[in-house]
Amino acid sequence: MRGALLHAVGDDKLDIRDDFTLAPMGPTDVRIKVRATGVCHSDLSVISGVLPMPLPVVPGHEGAGEVVEVGDQVTTVQPGDHVIINWNPACGSCPSCLVHQPYLCMTFLADSFVNARFRYGGDTPAFGMAGCGTWCEEVVVPWQGAVKVDPELPFEVAALIGCGVTTGVGAVLNTAGVRPGSTVAVVGAGGIGLSIIQGARISGATTILAIDPIASKHELARKVGATHAITPDELPDALGTLTGGQGFDYGFEAVGKSAAIMTAWQATRRGGNTVVVGAGAMDDTVPLTAFNLLFEGKNILSSLYGEADVRRDFPLFAELYKAGKLDLETMISARIRLADLNDAVAALRGGEVLRQVVVLD
Repeated sequence: MRGALLHAVGDDKLDIRDDFTLAPMGPTDVRIKVRATGVCHSDLSVISGVLPMPLPVVPGHEGAGEVVEVGDQVTTVQPGDHVIINWNPACGSCPSCLVHQPYLCMTFLADSFVNARFRYGGDTPAFGMAGCGTWCEEVVVPWQGAVKVDPELPFEVAALIGCGVTTGVGAVLNTAGVRPGSTVAVVGAGGIGLSIIQGARISGATTILAIDPIASKHELARKVGATHAITPDELPDALGTLTGGQGFDYGFEAVGKSAAIMTAWQATRRGGNTVVVGAGAMDDTVPLTAFNLLFEGKNILSSLYGEADVRRDFPLFAELYKAGKLDLETMISARIRLADLNDAVAALRGGEVLRQVVVLD
């Protein structure tokens, strides 16, 4: 099989090679032919070392495809089914799962650090990012990591639902519970930020402010639902004109940087909710004082994977797309091939692109 391999953190180039094979399947595993996979900022975070993964690793976690083979004990899907790959499968029996927080389950993520799903160069093991590795033509995942969807759903759209859309829209619907008539500020107008904006629109927010230093992203933010778009230095004026100086009911951060979290905090009114959605580095500290934390009365909420129950939410977001409520085609800035991944990573570093999607035949 063909795929992309990261040998060491910080490598300038991925190793695009065609000699990958898969480790043997277990009775509860599913083998999937990847048909589309996104180039997500979290992939870049793995390449740069911000998100630690065992090495060597096949990046990619936002994907969709067709089931090729299932283990003897798998009953949820069968060959030929179209599925979205769930990069954070829930075991169903750990403490997090038992209190209905499947997005916090670590069972399979922990396994992905010791279980190398790929082989290359003969019999050299390689890991898959988050146990997936969708930057390869086929993957093997536990059955909980393959969620069946309507076969009429385009694979490129299904792939986006696998991470960015669920993370962003889920942060609005599941974590924040944005109410109709609310005001919302979103820091970062990349793939996740645009999904947050769409979630806010769906929820009935009346004012939705997109904040991004790259002005070229503002038009698209407006197209998918933002009522206003500014650069960070324009925030003080926007607070005055849009909220009378009070701030927004909800401030979402979709970048994964402490500076962006502080911008979202600044945008949030007293008593409002600041929601951290971006995946940041372990040594990036948020400089909030104990005084501010108490007397401003703001709530800081973390939203991992949109606090999703994917067996409920993947089909829900697919239905919202089919009903014209989620504009996902607009979020795809380019359709590329596996051979183009190094160029795609470079473009992602530059910050101008939104979602590049690898399409596999």
